[in-house]
Amino acid sequence: MKKIVLSLTVILGVLACNSKPEGYVLNGTLTGDVENGTQIFIRKINESNQPYDIDTTTVENGKFTISGPADSPELIYVFIDKIQGYTPVVAEKGEIELTAQKDSLNFAKVKGTVQNDIFFKYLKESRTLSDQAVSIQRDMQNANASGNEATVNSLRDEFTELQEEYKNFELDFIKNNPNGLISALLIEKGLNSRMVESEEAQKMYDALTPEIKETLPAKNVLKSLDAAREREEKGKSTTIGAKAPDFSGPTPEGKELSLKEAMGKVTIIDFWAAWCKPCRVENPNVVNVYNKYHSKGLNIIGVSLDRKEEDWKKAIADDNLTWNHISSLDYFNDAVAKLYNVEAIPATFILDKDGVIVAKNLRGPELEAKISELLQ
Repeated sequence: MKKIVLSLTVILGVLACNSKPEGYVLNGTLTGDVENGTQIFIRKINESNQPYDIDTTTVENGKFTISGPADSPELIYVFIDKIQGYTPVVAEKGEIELTAQKDSLNFAKVKGTVQNDIFFKYLKESRTLSDQAVSIQRDMQNANASGNEATVNSLRDEFTELQEEYKNFELDFIKNNPNGLISALLIEKGLNSRMVESEEAQKMYDALTPEIKETLPAKNVLKSLDAAREREEKGKSTTIGAKAPDFSGPTPEGKELSLKEAMGKVTIIDFWAAWCKPCRVENPNVVNVYNKYHSKGLNIIGVSLDRKEEDWKKAIADDNLTWNHISSLDYFNDAVAKLYNVEAIPATFILDKDGVIVAKNLRGPELEAKISELLQ
């Protein structure tokens, strides 16, 4: 009888040792002289993109352990009291090991579960590209400071190529890791940043594993897909090759002016505002283009997304914008902005003599080159 009881005890002990946690267990090792009793905060991000605490523990002899539920993989964030930075971790069933230096939390190493292995593989590869971007931007600043325009232009081209490389890296990562939580997050990011069209995003979502489709990020992808389809449908009326929708609005003098009345051989519809710094920075270039080509048939109609009439009128005078202007003074609720699906400014649409949209959002030398080409 004693042998039977002993055998059961051994079996139960083995099962206990081999059983997997019902939730996640996060074991942390910190270097860099972290005082005993220092608080560790586990946080999530709410819908307003603000962190909130879900759990806390303390450091003892450079180590901490904390656990929690993990019905479905999700991102949590590890913060240390009075220390800058944080470490993202995928909370999923299993034992997770975090190793970090207290002054470099953003570069912590996390391993132990499938999702964290995938996530930190993505972080490692993306940081390599990000470091290249920082290096190029630093070189551009130095070249700008020394007035080396040829180097600036070369670095700008290099930066554009790197942006395309980064985009392709993320798309390839999604396709190669359909079982990754990070893949669902990247699809949502691509949709919201307009880097991915809804059709391509739908294919990538369809390829996700059933487990990932049950996560909150994947469910958010479905919402973003609906919004993207609606946006793309609206945007068809203002794509290149479409006839620009007519509109009208009040001028600074209180009269009503329509696009049809403001048309030239070539017409620029310029969405801007007095409060928009990039718009104001670009205005001198637009003034130069207008002064050079107005006599040859270039017209501009500015659509301001200002709220205050005095700000709008003052900016027109200060920047010497001598072309036609309209505004309902209704910010992004402006009916013309909605008609043209404008959600960020500056935004420009270039029309030919027939009112067909032939280019969008050109600035600097590219704008002048296009206007010159159309008026030849």
